[in-house]
Amino acid sequence: MKVGYARISRGDDQTIRMQRDALRDAGCEKVYEETASGGRWDRPMLHRMLESLEKSDVVGVWKLYRLSRSLRDLL
Repeated sequence: MKVGYARISRGDDQTIRMQRDALRDAGCEKVYEETASGGRWDRPMLHRMLESLEKSDVVGVWKLYRLSRSLRDLL
């Protein structure tokens, strides 16, 4: 299954709609959405997504920095 993760930062005038639409267009059946800083690891929806993944699942993000701003966390 294709699973998407969309995140916007707190306090910004951003909208998550563009990310959500791109992930749906890419075939993501489930999209986890969150408003949180990418520099923090304590993001509930990110952890919920990671815990739900099966071995054959594929994770999609609009841009890599939406998933994490820390290379260490990303790895």
